[in-house]
Amino acid sequence: MRKVIAFLVLVLVLGCHQGKEPIVGETEFQKKMNADFRDATSSPLKGRAKKNFKGLDFFKFDSAYVVTAQLKRTPDSKWFNMKTNTDRLSRERVYGVLTFDLQGQTYQLNVYQGEDSITSEDQQDYLFLPFLDNTNGETTYGGGRYIDLKIPEGDTIVVDFNKAYNPYCAYNENYSCPIVPRVNYLDTNIQAGVKAYKK
Repeated sequence: MRKVIAFLVLVLVLGCHQGKEPIVGETEFQKKMNADFRDATSSPLKGRAKKNFKGLDFFKFDSAYVVTAQLKRTPDSKWFNMKTNTDRLSRERVYGVLTFDLQGQTYQLNVYQGEDSITSEDQQDYLFLPFLDNTNGETTYGGGRYIDLKIPEGDTIVVDFNKAYNPYCAYNENYSCPIVPRVNYLDTNIQAGVKAYKK
């Protein structure tokens, strides 16, 4: 009897997994992104692209693109309207300036805090890091990419460019996405994170 039950359980398990492809990705970040894009409830993809989705195209993980940045906070910065690809304006402020070394050069980026995130209980420590680099329009999305960060306790913060992702409007024009401020241009090739989406 036990053998029969074990056999039935095995058939049920195999039946549930049959036809389901595993989530692809080299890192947990990549697997999480691919899982979100494959999930019909969270994917920004449209129609056939959502149905046929296999996985996003990423650069190979490179630890050289994980940097420790010095954070200089700017507590007196003013709120401003960050433009988006639509008529919507995103209310932001410069939370601070990040300074870091990458491939023998020193760079700076502004990191932003959204007005909405301050009032949101689960987003109060969220920081927004949009950036442009020389891969845009070639191997990466022309409008630049984003990195999500959290407010650190001290004056340093780890920036992992392997976690750079495209704004949702790169996949679906119905989304409203902040336009990367020109001040956040890096004069180098950031060959890490998500590549350009090929429809």
